[in-house]
Amino acid sequence: MIEDFHAVLQRRLRPGATTPLAVGFSGGGDSLALLRLTLDWAAARGRPVLALTVDHGLNPASQGWTADALAKARDLGADARALRWTGDKPATGLSAAARAARHALLATAAREAGARVLLLGHTADDRLEAARMRAEGSTTSDPRQWAPSPAWPEGRSVFLLRPLLAVRRQALRDWLTERGETWLEDPANADLGSARARARAALASEDPAVPPIPLDPSPPLAVEGEHALRLPRDASAAQVAAACLCAAGTTAPPRGDRLERLVTRLRSGDAFTATLAGARIVADAAGALFVREAGEGGRGGLAPLTLAAGETGVWDGRYEITAQAAIAIRALAGLARRLPADETAALKRFPAPVRPVLPGAIDAAGAISSPILAGDRAIRARVLIRERFEAATGFIDQEPAT
Repeated sequence: MIEDFHAVLQRRLRPGATTPLAVGFSGGGDSLALLRLTLDWAAARGRPVLALTVDHGLNPASQGWTADALAKARDLGADARALRWTGDKPATGLSAAARAARHALLATAAREAGARVLLLGHTADDRLEAARMRAEGSTTSDPRQWAPSPAWPEGRSVFLLRPLLAVRRQALRDWLTERGETWLEDPANADLGSARARARAALASEDPAVPPIPLDPSPPLAVEGEHALRLPRDASAAQVAAACLCAAGTTAPPRGDRLERLVTRLRSGDAFTATLAGARIVADAAGALFVREAGEGGRGGLAPLTLAAGETGVWDGRYEITAQAAIAIRALAGLARRLPADETAALKRFPAPVRPVLPGAIDAAGAISSPILAGDRAIRARVLIRERFEAATGFIDQEPAT
């Protein structure tokens, strides 16, 4: 088991890196085994480890569990930090909301600590449980060994690594017991009101074979663009869905019949323009251009962003922007005629569908510029579209250098 664990980390983590490794640590058996294994591996390579514990606030005992987890992580030699899900909790869909909040909290903490990789303790049993849930109608996906954080934009630049997906849960507990360890058993795991708990209970009396670890997605043969994405017309459905998601800056990719119809139209070879999930798709003989749909402004998209001096924020899920002075960011549509002459000339070099959805900046005096077009660095903009797409489609399959 240890050799296989080390092999996964050697495959996915960058040799010689000194940045922290973040570990999701609940205090349960799976995450305790993960933390111990990671600490042993990292100590031999001079890498710090940060244990992150999320307190969802859903159980009266959670504060004590969190304190115990932090103490244990520090005793083992990790830095440790508690993350708390605050605010109102939904009356329905609580499990999904808690999962989304957990991913956002973990990703934000990892990114702020300088970690590019967040390790999670999912096991072969989690994969078997997910398969059982899907057989009963759930849309639960199979956990991947390597994937970008699903939280957006909180998870930008953060990748998830699940190095224990081939290991059975009981094997981890046996390994811990041999080392005199004890761990928390979350009572929620036995609550049969949960689909996950029902799947776990059903599998307890079986001994199903563990399927092989799924392969990483195959990246498209060609992708072009930074502010928009151009794909070949024979791109897979998963690649088309990712292009819509990333070009639009949204949080949920298109699925189902509408996605299938778009893929069919792309493969027909016909020229057309369509919209899907906040993206505008312009197909011609050379391929398909995916760009933010300008009309989303009338449906609550392209919302303005206000930044204080020195503050960094993400506008429309597509641009990370930092300004030296206070500014407001909004879509360039309606502002372009007020741009300085040099920026107006630069704007003409962009494809027509891209121009209205570039970010425009309004300063305290009402002056207009665009961080994409301006030559000065008073406003810095990092384009997230291509970076996010490459992370989602298999271009990046190990810890990035920066």
